[in-house]
Amino acid sequence: MLSAGLLPAAGLASSKPLLARPPNVLLITVDTLRVDRLSGYGYERPTSPAADRLLRGGARFDQARTVEPLTGPACSSMLTSLYPHQHGAIRNGLRIRAQLPSLGKELDRVGYRTAAVVGNWTLKDSISGLAEHFDDFEEVLTRRRWLGLFAGEATARDLEHAAASWLDGNAGRRRPFFLWVHYVEPHAPYQLHRDFVRRLGLHSLAPVSKPDRYDTEIAAVDESLGRLVRRIESDSRLAANTLIVFTSDHGESLGEHGEWGHGPSLYEPALRIPLAFYWPGAIRPQRIGATASILDVAPTVLALLGRERPSDFQGYDWSAVIAGRAAPPPARATWFQTHKSTLLHLDDSRDELGHGLLQVGMVRGDRKEVVDLARGERRVFDLRRDPRESARLEGGGGGPSPELREWLQQVREALAEGSTLPPARLEDEDVERLRSLGYGD
Repeated sequence: MLSAGLLPAAGLASSKPLLARPPNVLLITVDTLRVDRLSGYGYERPTSPAADRLLRGGARFDQARTVEPLTGPACSSMLTSLYPHQHGAIRNGLRIRAQLPSLGKELDRVGYRTAAVVGNWTLKDSISGLAEHFDDFEEVLTRRRWLGLFAGEATARDLEHAAASWLDGNAGRRRPFFLWVHYVEPHAPYQLHRDFVRRLGLHSLAPVSKPDRYDTEIAAVDESLGRLVRRIESDSRLAANTLIVFTSDHGESLGEHGEWGHGPSLYEPALRIPLAFYWPGAIRPQRIGATASILDVAPTVLALLGRERPSDFQGYDWSAVIAGRAAPPPARATWFQTHKSTLLHLDDSRDELGHGLLQVGMVRGDRKEVVDLARGERRVFDLRRDPRESARLEGGGGGPSPELREWLQQVREALAEGSTLPPARLEDEDVERLRSLGYGD
């Protein structure tokens, strides 16, 4: 038999013994990680052997996307299963609304010890408001990863050590745990990790391009998360009783469509994310090609643990699909939005585009539609035939389809309702550190 909520079925192993207590949950997110630079998703360089093992050994999603390619909004959506215009953190520098339901709160309510270890300045509680959703919220912001002016981030080893220290003090106790670890790499500006140059087939004496440095960042963080996973698996109390979720907040553009970084547009390099649910003995290895969203993480985890989801959650529960009890939803639509990247001044929280709203989009099946509000432009692509989004089926002027028009109206109404809330106030130090990370209008 399986733990509560996991019934023997085609997608789940039936040999797992009844567990003495609910399983632990380790949620690993890697900042700015695009799918097609992972060897587990077909990249020719061996950038990610540790992550590949999670992808290969669990329920792997091939068409998962974020809801907004910015860290604050995306992570808030992952934890609350709400869209940015619903939870309020539509831009880096805006706090999530108080008293919202979330994965952390739901697990705390049923007896879990909950913790987050984050290394991105954007996620510090005074900016994001996310500490409300955890018993422990550790900000590892004491290191300069690059030759910058501010110590506002953490290396992968910093995060790994902080997470391991928390596990040493909490894992194996009477209460199960939920631990979220958010790695910073491979966020720009990309550092060259020389230890991985030879493994990735790079020439140590030749100039290294930004995409090549990006690959070494992935390799470095992958090695760190691999050690963290092995720490779980080497403990007999945890190895068979821990669900590991692996994903990213968003991707990254590396020159496609003339763009670098993430935030202002909705092209696939910045939207697509890896996603896997890994629980040996409970979840059988499988690949799911249907469209998924970062919103789906929280409801799926709760369902895999046999817990009810809050009625406010907007994401899809994949547990029945993973278990083989249901087919993937046909032609599911997923929705996206972009805003100006960071709220740097009090007076730029409301503007003529609607609170910095720049673009909205949707994917249904292979069809992708994006409306650029600033340019008054509509773009439609067939992602199966044109995954690089190089040939528009429709473009130029014209309004959105009725389906996307209705979505845009919902977003605008929510933003207008949210305008009655007091805007966030960032300290000068916060503004400068966010700018040092490349976030600015």
